[in-house]
Amino acid sequence: MEVINTIGRRKSAIARVYLSEGKGQITVNKKDYVEYFPTKTLQYIIMQPLNLLNAADKYDIKVNLTGGGSKGQAEALRLGISRALIKINEEDKPALKAEGFLTRDPRQVERKKPGQPKARKRFQFSKR
Repeated sequence: MEVINTIGRRKSAIARVYLSEGKGQITVNKKDYVEYFPTKTLQYIIMQPLNLLNAADKYDIKVNLTGGGSKGQAEALRLGISRALIKINEEDKPALKAEGFLTRDPRQVERKKPGQPKARKRFQFSKR
């Protein structure tokens, strides 16, 4: 099996995923994923598509992550892994789609407007 590469995005985070057959090693920016994502919730988010398909120990995954925060990076990685698993086996698509792992979350940070401190927040109004 050749190396399968996909991309996952969330907010401003970009995850380039390289999936190949192996023993279940997940390397993120040349570190183990447990070291890169120390919290259990983020580790759980990453493992969701693999656990759903019982493929946690079948593939080695190498990831390049850039941009965003830790939560955005974890969700970008989940999307990238899900897309890679579909490239391997097209029959897994309905199961992953039902869980919502194939949907690119379109929500982005709204830009700051001029004359305001933030995107929606306004300075205090004074009548006099």
